[in-house]
Amino acid sequence: EGDEPAYTQPTLYRRIQAHPTARALWAERLVSEGTLTEERAKEIQAEVTDGLRLVQAEIQAEPKTPTDLDQEPPEPEPMCKGEELTFLDELVELNEAALTWPEGFTVHPKLARQLERRRTEFGADYTLEWAHAETLALGSLLKQGVAIRISGQDAQRGTFSQRHLVLHDVETGEEHIPLKSVGDMRFEIYNSPLSETAVLGFEYGYQVAAEGEMVLWEAQFGDFVNVAQTVIDQFIAAGLTKWGQSARLVLLLPHGHEGQGPEHSSARLERFLQLCAEDNMRVASPSTPAQYYCLLRRQALGTPERPLVVMTPKSLLRHPRATSRAEELVGACFQPILDDETVAERKEEITRLVLCSGKFYYDLIADPLREEAHDTAVARIEQYYPFPAENLVSLVDAYPNLTEVVWSQEEPRNMGALSFIGPRLRAVIPRKIPLRYVARPDRASPAEGKASDHTSEQKRLVKESLAPV
Repeated sequence: EGDEPAYTQPTLYRRIQAHPTARALWAERLVSEGTLTEERAKEIQAEVTDGLRLVQAEIQAEPKTPTDLDQEPPEPEPMCKGEELTFLDELVELNEAALTWPEGFTVHPKLARQLERRRTEFGADYTLEWAHAETLALGSLLKQGVAIRISGQDAQRGTFSQRHLVLHDVETGEEHIPLKSVGDMRFEIYNSPLSETAVLGFEYGYQVAAEGEMVLWEAQFGDFVNVAQTVIDQFIAAGLTKWGQSARLVLLLPHGHEGQGPEHSSARLERFLQLCAEDNMRVASPSTPAQYYCLLRRQALGTPERPLVVMTPKSLLRHPRATSRAEELVGACFQPILDDETVAERKEEITRLVLCSGKFYYDLIADPLREEAHDTAVARIEQYYPFPAENLVSLVDAYPNLTEVVWSQEEPRNMGALSFIGPRLRAVIPRKIPLRYVARPDRASPAEGKASDHTSEQKRLVKESLAPV
C-alpha cells in the first residue's frame, strides 16, 4: 500500500506496531503448551517463507504464454446447440406433469380454469403464451438432468401473475411445485426481497459454484436491476476477463415502453451493451414464446458458458400476436434474427427494411400504417450480443431492391440499442443503401410520465418508421 496510516492516526498505529502478530502469539502459545520448541517454531516460519519466495521466483522466471483471454473471441456457438427435444409427445408429457397436483389439493378456482385449458387443449396447434413456453423449457431441462434455481421478486407466480410455478391450496395455504415431479433433478424457486445487490450477488456466486445448474434471477421490473449495478459491472460482465471465471447466470429483466412512467419502462439495455466485449456475455430480446423457449435451452446446454441478459416482456405476456404454436418448439433452435414472413413471396418488391426488437415490433405491425406500407418489411433482431453480423448480411441480401434500412426503437436515442447497434449496422449494410434511425429524442429520463404523452410519442415513432420520409 502506498498509504501511510500513521500520518493521520499515529498513536493507534504505534500501538499496532508494538502488538505481537497472530503468528507470534500462536507460536508462543504452542511453545508454552509444550507442543513445539521455540527453535522448531522459528524453523517452520523459515520453511514457509522460503517456500513462498521459491514459488514467487519460479513464477517470475516463467515465460509469458498466451491464454484464452489473449486470443480473439471465439465464434458464437451454433444456434441449435443443445436442442435435443424433438418429439411432440415429450412436450405433451411435460405439459401434463406441470399441470398436476395432489388429490385433495385445492387450486384457486380462477387459476384452476386457466391451467385446465392448458391441459385439455394442448396439442401441435395449441397457442402458447410466454409463461407456458417457459414452463415447458424448464421442464424439458429438468428431464434432461439440469438442476434449476430461480429467484426474484414475485418469481413464484410471476410479477404479472403469469408464471404460477408454485401453487397454493386456497383452503390450507399448503404449497405445491408441479415441476418437482419432472425427473430427479432439484428445482428451486424463491421469492426474494427488494435487496437486488445482495440477491444477485448471491445468485452469481451460487451459479459459479453449482457448475452445470441453471440459475435465473428475475427483476420485478427491469429498472430494479439499477440497484445491482455493482454486481453486474464487477462480476457478471468482467469476471471472465479478470479471473477467467465463466458462468451461466440468467438475468430476466422486464423491458418495454408501456406508458407506465419512467421507472417501469427500461431495463437499461444500453448499459449492458456498453459492457459487451471479448465474448463475455449474451444479451437478447426474444419476441416470441418459441424463441424464449429455445433461448433458455441453449443457455443451459450450449457452450461456452456465459451469463445471459434477457429483455423480457410485460404486455407481450398475454398479447394475442405474441404467441407460438406448440409444434414450433419441436426440434426448434434460437434464431438471432427473425425475417418478415408476410413478404416471403415478394421480396423483390421491398424497398424499405425496418429493423427493430422486442415489444416495439408488435406496435409496428399492429398499426394501420403497416397495411399500407406494401414496400416495407419489418424484421426483428433477437440477439444483440454477440452481434449476428453474418445473419444480418444474409437478411439484407435477400432483399435485392432496398433503397433504405431503418433501425427503429422506442427508447430515446441516447438509450436502448442505438449507440451499440448503429455502427454495427453501418459496417455490414452496403454503403449504397441509406441507413436511418428512429427513436425518441435524447433524454435524461427513460420515458414520459403521462400515459397520453407516451401514446402520442409511440404513434410518431411508428409513423416515422413505416411512412416515407
